[in-house]
Amino acid sequence: MSGRPSASAARPVAHRTACRPAAPAGARLLLLALLAALLLLTGCATRLGKDGRSETDVHARYLVKSEADRLADTVRREVEEGLLRIADKLYKRNPREWKKTGLANRDAALERLRARRSGGLPELGGAREGPAAQLAFSETYAGDRVAALSFGLLSMADAAFDDKTDFYLFDSLDETKLYRCARNLEVAVWKLGNDRTAAGEPFLLANELDPARPNLSFEREFGRQIGLLDLLASVVADRQGRALSRLTQSAAVMVFLPIGGL
Repeated sequence: MSGRPSASAARPVAHRTACRPAAPAGARLLLLALLAALLLLTGCATRLGKDGRSETDVHARYLVKSEADRLADTVRREVEEGLLRIADKLYKRNPREWKKTGLANRDAALERLRARRSGGLPELGGAREGPAAQLAFSETYAGDRVAALSFGLLSMADAAFDDKTDFYLFDSLDETKLYRCARNLEVAVWKLGNDRTAAGEPFLLANELDPARPNLSFEREFGRQIGLLDLLASVVADRQGRALSRLTQSAAVMVFLPIGGL
C-alpha cells in the first residue's frame, strides 16, 4: 500500500448548510392578506342600529381598546342618547319650555343640549350637574326648565365618564361616580313625579297617570339608563378589585349628589 494519501482524502469536504426554501411570492401575499384581515376583525365594533339591524364600524382605534373599554363607550353613548330622548319627550309634553329660549323649534333646543360641551347654557349662569338640574324645580326660575334639568343630568353623565367620549387601554373610570349618576337619575324621576309649585302643579309634565291613557315611558327610559350605569359601575368595581359602596336616600331628602368633584 502506498504511503501517499488518496485524492479523496486530500480533497476538502464541503459542508452544506440546510436552508429552508424561500416562500413563493404568492404565499407571502396570502399571509399578508390574512394578517390584514385579522387586524381588521380585531379593530372593528358591532352595535345595534335604530332599525334593529347590526352595524359594524372598522377603525384603527379599536385595536387599542379592551372589552371593558368598548363597554364603557357603549354605555356612555347609550346614556347620552337616552337622556336626549327624555329631553325630547319632556319638550313634547311641555312645549312652552323650548319657546322660552326664542329658538325656532324643538329640534333646535335639542341640538343645543347635544352641543353642550362647546359652551354650556349661558342662562344657567355656569351651573352644572345638580345645581343646574335643581333650577327646573325652583319657583323663581323663569327659564327653560327642560333645558335646565336635561343639561344638569347630561353634565352629571359627562362627569361620571370623566368628560371623555372614548376609552382606551390605560383609561380608568370611578365606579362611585357612575353609581352616583344612576342615583341622581332616580332623584330626577322622583322630583318629576312629586315636586310641585305653590299652586300644586307639577313643574314639568312627565308620566301620564290617567287610568284611561297611562303613559310610563319616562320612567321606563330613566330605568334603562339607571340599569346601564349600575351595570358599568359593578364591572368597573370588579375590574379594580373594589367593593361598591351603596347609598340610599329617603324621600324626604331627595337631593342630587355631586359627581365632578369626587
